[in-house]
Amino acid sequence: MTNVTQPILGRTVALSLILAAAWLLWSGLYKPLLLSLGLLSCALTVMLIRRMEFFDDEIYSLHFSWRLVHFWGWLGKEIWLSSIEVAKIVLHPKCPVSPRTVELQTSATDNFTQLLLGNSITLTPGTLTLDVHEGKLTVHTLTDAGAKALLSGEMARKVNQVTGTDACLQ
Repeated sequence: MTNVTQPILGRTVALSLILAAAWLLWSGLYKPLLLSLGLLSCALTVMLIRRMEFFDDEIYSLHFSWRLVHFWGWLGKEIWLSSIEVAKIVLHPKCPVSPRTVELQTSATDNFTQLLLGNSITLTPGTLTLDVHEGKLTVHTLTDAGAKALLSGEMARKVNQVTGTDACLQ
């Protein structure tokens, strides 16, 4: 085996095991028909991923580190706080929303960093990434406060810390 195919094979096997474990844990039913459907589903997913040459590019592999665990903790806290804020707005009798679309120009040049930033924004209730193109993210916010929080650049700094790239707002 060449040096190039070893990491690809390893990632393929790892993905297969993760998909199989997820299927077994989430289904909770271990009947032969369901197990065979799960095996077929996992095999089809891995085959499609391989045909897309997803693992051929190192950019898509986020290596496990403590920075990543720290980022997940911070993002979980932000999701929780935003959920409470959105619940307050929705339950308020006057529903004080002030929707706004903002454009964030980041200095991130690689697709993965832009993807992580956009998805992190979308995971946070009250914000939705509408478009990502060449470092510019178009984001819809439910309130002016949400827009100001995005424009502060804290999320871009956190993404920068986890990816080791420059994703700061310009």
